[in-house]
Amino acid sequence: MNPYHYEAVEPRFNLHPKETTRSWLRHTVDFPIAQPTTYRENNTGRGEFYLPINGSTSPLAILIHGWGDHSVIPCKMLAKSLVKRGVACFILYLVFHSSRMPEVIRKKGLRLTSEEWFEGYKTSVIDVRHTVDWARTMNEIDNERIAVIGISLGGIIAAISMGIDKRITTGVFLVTGGNYEKHNWVREKRDSHGETEYYEAKNQYEQYLTEVGEKGFENVTAGKQSYLTDPMTFASYLRNRPTMMINARWDERIPRQAALDLREAIGKPIIRWFPTTHASIWLFYPLIRKQIVDFLAMNFGIQAPAHRLDSNQRPSGRKPEASFSCHIAQFSEMLPWSLPNTTSFFQNHNCIPHAQRLSH
Repeated sequence: MNPYHYEAVEPRFNLHPKETTRSWLRHTVDFPIAQPTTYRENNTGRGEFYLPINGSTSPLAILIHGWGDHSVIPCKMLAKSLVKRGVACFILYLVFHSSRMPEVIRKKGLRLTSEEWFEGYKTSVIDVRHTVDWARTMNEIDNERIAVIGISLGGIIAAISMGIDKRITTGVFLVTGGNYEKHNWVREKRDSHGETEYYEAKNQYEQYLTEVGEKGFENVTAGKQSYLTDPMTFASYLRNRPTMMINARWDERIPRQAALDLREAIGKPIIRWFPTTHASIWLFYPLIRKQIVDFLAMNFGIQAPAHRLDSNQRPSGRKPEASFSCHIAQFSEMLPWSLPNTTSFFQNHNCIPHAQRLSH
């Protein structure tokens, strides 16, 4: 059984112009989703579309945020960086975003039932795939160069989407891991349920993964519904395809081993570690941006700019790019603490050179 299958329907994406620059356009987008849910609010998909003005077809990156609205901020900033390099971007607003979240789900927050989580994942993956359907109707988009970039929960959705849809050629997964059956039991249930039940659950999922590798996930009955929302289930479909992982060394939500398990399963792609927790990884946004832009440029065959003008060469009237401290200020609201003096923080902790050295 493939829960992410949907009947083919003609994509009806409505674009509303919102911003025009010399090199790119930005539209807000709404569309009827391919597989309606029981919640009216879910059934209108939403997003933002950034299109380069370059007279040729462009690769597309679909950016997928995490739970809530805050992680849309880095998606928007990444989109502006990528579109300047000639990559069209679509920021997909998930059913976990406030613009699509029904009141009954909003009140529950993260305390959703397993069925509600499953429906959210299913709708989100189908929305990603339907966005690909739409992109393939666009003359401005190169159908052979489509990427997903997912953050946290969005990284899980990105990995599943790429695993089951080969039209997606490249993936970047940020603060994401896999093998949650194993790691959730370690964190939440091992003490209360005992060693025996822990190992039974772990072995059951490992056996399932073995059968999926041999027969395909559509041909194997999942022992638990949660198996179908774990990136590890789809890892064999991602193996040795162009992917990159970016993770936090001290992530309190995604255990380090969960990230390493997923990396091992998909063929040991590049992984970059930053000395942060789950949310504070965005303190290193400029370095993360460079990693992602360079990775997509390499896989999409995009040449680097001929040169960058320094401050003495910059034409009069051109605004310098935002400083590192400006980026930090934008992301500070995402953090569980305040940073009253970001300059001294980075100087005292020598974070920038340390982050550049961190790779596994």
